[in-house]
Amino acid sequence: MRVALVHDWLTGLRGGERVLHEHARLFPEAEIFTLIHLPGSTTPEIEALPTTASPLSRWPGAARHYRKWLPLFPWAVGRLKIPAGTDLVLSSSHAVAKGIRPPPGAIHVCTCFTPMRYIWDQADAYLGTGWFRALASPLVAGLRRWDVRTSTPDRVHDFIAISETIRGRIRRHYGRDSQVIFPPVDVERFQPGAQPREDFFLMVGGFVPYKQESLAIDAFRELGLPLVVAGDGPSRRTLEASAPPNVRFLGRVSDPELMSLYQRCRALVYPQEEDFGIIPVEAQATGAPVIAFGAGGASETIIPLDDPRGREPTGLHFHPQTTAALAAAVRIFETRRDELDTKAIRAHAEGFSIPRYHREMRAAIEIAMG
Repeated sequence: MRVALVHDWLTGLRGGERVLHEHARLFPEAEIFTLIHLPGSTTPEIEALPTTASPLSRWPGAARHYRKWLPLFPWAVGRLKIPAGTDLVLSSSHAVAKGIRPPPGAIHVCTCFTPMRYIWDQADAYLGTGWFRALASPLVAGLRRWDVRTSTPDRVHDFIAISETIRGRIRRHYGRDSQVIFPPVDVERFQPGAQPREDFFLMVGGFVPYKQESLAIDAFRELGLPLVVAGDGPSRRTLEASAPPNVRFLGRVSDPELMSLYQRCRALVYPQEEDFGIIPVEAQATGAPVIAFGAGGASETIIPLDDPRGREPTGLHFHPQTTAALAAAVRIFETRRDELDTKAIRAHAEGFSIPRYHREMRAAIEIAMG
């Protein structure tokens, strides 16, 4: 079977590229098509496959400035030609990869991380609400028309959503149903530790506004409990400069250091809303409970105390997304943490494993091809 893998861009190793990595393992003879390719920026399995990039990839500064070229993305994906005789087109898309035109006779299955967030659910975050947004409105309207037009059954035969949250967005924006297959998480790499847990809480930050690190820091300013913050990003230094003494910043940490933090923390604090969110699943794989804003992927990957379905809890959710609500959730956790069982938390995380993803993807593709 001849397979084409389509991905928005290959400029680093993030959650989307980890999904593509598993697609490359499923189809090691596939070809890759992408808008921008920065060689060596992903995994050996991805880099080993023959890759065709759009004309944008040859422009000066492409690896740094490509996000500024949003209006050109539909044109660029239109320049990518899947060879005749291809049987399966498997796209992984949060922008325009799903807009690829499959050749005659090919089946196109799209793993959708989200409909293009720049023009739909997070348009205000990316474009603002002032004069620039007003000037950009015709562009956004045109991109939305293109996005809907390229989501029809003659272009995408089957959608796979990475969470129920994304399934709802696909239905809302495209009028299409989809199957939910949670992304692969390498839970075997993250194991419970041998030592008792310590007294600190952990937050793993990306330090961009929507990740809400400031909300957690303010909550722990009020609580006075120790919070360790791992990670780096644009707003880290500003937040660190104003943080209270009980909040300690580590900066970027290695994978073994992150494993150790997961294994030793009292709980992971997760104040943001994500489409899925790999970090809470990794933490749960080590047996760590998670205190998370109860929206987006975290509402599906964390089983709260007093779960209405009677399942073993793995953490708790807080509502609304405020400092006071998070502080209250931490206080509840402190009084009820004995109800959270390490083995049950680990067992729940195993449901998001890589072998599970391979099985579910193979089954979905067989149905689509059939």
